[in-house]
Amino acid sequence: MTFSVPADVLSRLKAVLGEGGWSQDPERLAPKLVEWRDRWHGNTPFLALPKTPRDVAAVIGICAEAGVPITPQGGNTGLVGGQIPLGEILLSTERLRAIRDIDAFDDVIVAEAGVTLAAVHEAALEKGRRFPLDLASEGTATIGGVVSTNAGGTAVLRYGNTRDLVLGLEAVLPNGEIWNGLKRLRKDNTGYDLKQLLIGAEGTLGVVTAASLKLFPVLVSRATAIAAVDTPQAASQLLVRAKDAAGGAVEAFELMGRRGIEFVLKNIAGQRDPLSEVHPWYVLIELASGEPGAAEAAMERLLGQALDDGLIRDAAVAQTKAQAKAFWSIRENQSPGQKPEGATWKHDVSVPVSRVADFLDQATARMEALVPGARVTAFGHMGDGNIHYDVIRPDGGDDAVHSALRADGSRIVHDIVASMGGSISAEHGLGSMKTEEARRYKSPVEVAALSAIRQSLDPKRIMNPRVLF
Repeated sequence: MTFSVPADVLSRLKAVLGEGGWSQDPERLAPKLVEWRDRWHGNTPFLALPKTPRDVAAVIGICAEAGVPITPQGGNTGLVGGQIPLGEILLSTERLRAIRDIDAFDDVIVAEAGVTLAAVHEAALEKGRRFPLDLASEGTATIGGVVSTNAGGTAVLRYGNTRDLVLGLEAVLPNGEIWNGLKRLRKDNTGYDLKQLLIGAEGTLGVVTAASLKLFPVLVSRATAIAAVDTPQAASQLLVRAKDAAGGAVEAFELMGRRGIEFVLKNIAGQRDPLSEVHPWYVLIELASGEPGAAEAAMERLLGQALDDGLIRDAAVAQTKAQAKAFWSIRENQSPGQKPEGATWKHDVSVPVSRVADFLDQATARMEALVPGARVTAFGHMGDGNIHYDVIRPDGGDDAVHSALRADGSRIVHDIVASMGGSISAEHGLGSMKTEEARRYKSPVEVAALSAIRQSLDPKRIMNPRVLF
């Protein structure tokens, strides 16, 4: 797909954005044209840097009139290529940085699209509140990006995806009009919910410029532990026990295979093995409660009984915040730990929680048959059925040979996921990487309905034109 941007359009964009509001400097553009894994590379004739929603509206209005396509970009932490332009105007929200309001009574924070997730966390804590969307990329990921991709993270088990944490949105629609939907209501039953269409739409139905987000109390009791299990089936049984023992206090339940931990220990400085002996699988569990000591007591009961019953082989409970942070560092460095190991087929999939162990057994058997010696590394949010299933080339193997088999391998993995009623994209979105493949797994009825929604709002298909239906 090739795009040509008329000179008069560029002149008009420069005029409305003013000094500091745009760039064509190759050095300024370069970091925005590649994603962190170095897999997606793009190009753009123009970087728009709007500072206000009116600036965003002006840019989109000019482009809509001329039929010039736009790729929106937040913190550039996406993993499926949706934020990387291929000739389109690149619209960055990085200068929309205001936290407009925070209200501890209504439990809401209103943040603009360019505010980082870490900044929202800090602002909430200053008011004695918490925004419970936790990502390893929180220092870079922005509110506009996490809303537009419906980001998940480690606390979905308790708090839900981004979709469950948004009360209202402000956005510029594909015709250049500003929609002010920054409500703070917990209930609003007045027909179609436009904000829910925009959440997860990857910029195809408009550019999110601000969001009203739910806040929660800071819980005074928190316990973090790593437990060793023999199989994913045992981890599933432990999850059921954790829910029964702690009720709603289970905040995270993360599965990690031994190979992934070894990559972290090998390739990431400052990491330590969490347990004294080596085990095939590990579970990171976090419980939290508003009652002092309750989470710690529940964790002690859970792990003690599981040890007595032989369900777990060993466990360590963090005694300090530093120890808890070290446990989480092992989990958050799973992807960076893989990076030096060579070509990898990455999969962000979900299946019903009850089928996670079955999926891992079936997929791994098929991958090892397809590529003898392939190093399968599985980790992720077992508590909500989301597994990051990665297949790394054999040790000492050829990157090009492994990469050439990616499509075949991914088809096998995704077919297994589909057979279990799962999704080929649990939390990363479709982007450029998976848009066409998604058609294989969605019914023609669904694709037609989704395409009709897009056509009604973006008839010229100028908003992120290579993404979604």
